[in-house]
Amino acid sequence: MAHFDTEYQRLEASYSDSPPGEENLLMHVPEGAKSQWHHIENLDLFFQRISFYMVQKNGFTCMLLGEIFELVQLLFVVGFTVFLANCVDYDILFANKFVNHTDSSKVTLPDAFLPVDVCSARIRDNSFVIFVLIISGVFWLHRLVKFIYNVCCYWEIRSFYINALKMTMSELPYATWQEVQARIVEIQKEHQICIHKKELTELDIYHRILRFKNYMVAMVNKSLLPVRFRPPVLGECVFYTRGLKYNFELIFFWGPGSLFENEWSLKQEYKRGGNRLELADRLASRILWIGIANLLLCPVILVWQILYAFFSYTEVIKREPGSLGARCWSLYGRCYLRHFNELDHELMSRLSKGYKAASKYMNCFLSPLLTVVAKNVAFFAGSLLAVLIALTIYDEDVLAVEHVLSSITLLGVCITVCRSFIPDKHMVFCPEQLLRVILAHIHYMPDHWQGNAHRYETRDQFSHKSEICVYICGLSLFPLSVVDVRREDRGVYLPTGRGWEDRVISDALCHHQPSVAPSSGDHTLHQPAERTSSQRGNRGFRHTPTLTV
Repeated sequence: MAHFDTEYQRLEASYSDSPPGEENLLMHVPEGAKSQWHHIENLDLFFQRISFYMVQKNGFTCMLLGEIFELVQLLFVVGFTVFLANCVDYDILFANKFVNHTDSSKVTLPDAFLPVDVCSARIRDNSFVIFVLIISGVFWLHRLVKFIYNVCCYWEIRSFYINALKMTMSELPYATWQEVQARIVEIQKEHQICIHKKELTELDIYHRILRFKNYMVAMVNKSLLPVRFRPPVLGECVFYTRGLKYNFELIFFWGPGSLFENEWSLKQEYKRGGNRLELADRLASRILWIGIANLLLCPVILVWQILYAFFSYTEVIKREPGSLGARCWSLYGRCYLRHFNELDHELMSRLSKGYKAASKYMNCFLSPLLTVVAKNVAFFAGSLLAVLIALTIYDEDVLAVEHVLSSITLLGVCITVCRSFIPDKHMVFCPEQLLRVILAHIHYMPDHWQGNAHRYETRDQFSHKSEICVYICGLSLFPLSVVDVRREDRGVYLPTGRGWEDRVISDALCHHQPSVAPSSGDHTLHQPAERTSSQRGNRGFRHTPTLTV
């Protein structure tokens, strides 16, 4: 088995049922004095819901409506797609077949709809449609049960904010996470939401919310996940989609046979190093079966994602065609650049500050050849579009000619896309300054990037963090998980050894997590300080748990 050098330090476990300094602490709360939030069993999930409810800042009603519309969207996508495929006479719609009218010669939209009995017969005779409807129905019922459960949870969190934290829903949109966190720490003395510790700290809350995400950040940090590939011609590329991320979480955290027996406790067999090879074999078998399940469900998932993407992004592309060429932080980049103990809204706030500089840096490397081609294509497309628009203004009957309206739309989209590849003539090429501005926000810069910001090698490595949106949309349509199950490497995912986590329930922390919580000061960093090699890790990552001024 390959040996991986790491600079992470294991936490020393105190194998007792009480935190250090509180070994003789016994908390007895009379039954009549207990609140409804006394001894919350799953504090990880409870704190995650508190954080999510606070970040939404919209209150219970908005979250309820969001859940309802998700259910309606699923019904609409499935029902509307089946209707279009089986209940529309496209010969009438495309004027390939005439309709006899007694009162008017004008064809209306209902004329293209098939009768109900014909439509239902076509659906019954199509076994694939029946299969899709059954799968969609089972999935919708699952979402319905989850919706009812989430509504109950949201109501409980709402009551917690009002009754325990003493925060009204009108105050929530203007509250900060640090304020909410301080109140949670304060009410621990009154409600004893955690009975294993007398007092909670900000670090306890962060560790419980981010237990699994810190684990994923550590695996990406040490390049343990098989997300980098070298296909022919394309060179090295990163494949890390939401579907692949979902499968990783299913394998490691909450799926059948995962490493954790619940959301806060590692299974006992993973704390012993003697059966590491056996556990690695079980992990390889589980990955294989999940891969087979992905392969079997691939057609259904692919069809669903294509339809959902079509209904979701068509209007956006029509309104803003240039968004296809826009850049955004990739899923891999958000995980790669994430600090330990950094919540989602804190991460996105930090990356959003560096987005404009990152986009300008990537635009510095536009291909001159591509720019010349885009300018000429835009010229020819613009000439055709100008003629069609002029003819339409002169006589609107031109729009009745076949494919004229479609040509105007496609030419407009083509011109907008071409413009995204033409650089601003006032743009100044200064990659070193832009990279320093980016570093101030993303806190990541390998040593070999310094002084080489103008090189294409640096640009290619940075492009793995900032991808073009159309490329990300394409990857999101690929539902099959690609998981490397090489026998010599599969054991590196297993956190064995008694030092991996503390047996104290409230402190059962991944050994990758730093023992520092982000402070509540000003997190804006204008000039990052130089850090030693031990602080950077093996990839030059300025990876600090807190950066304050």
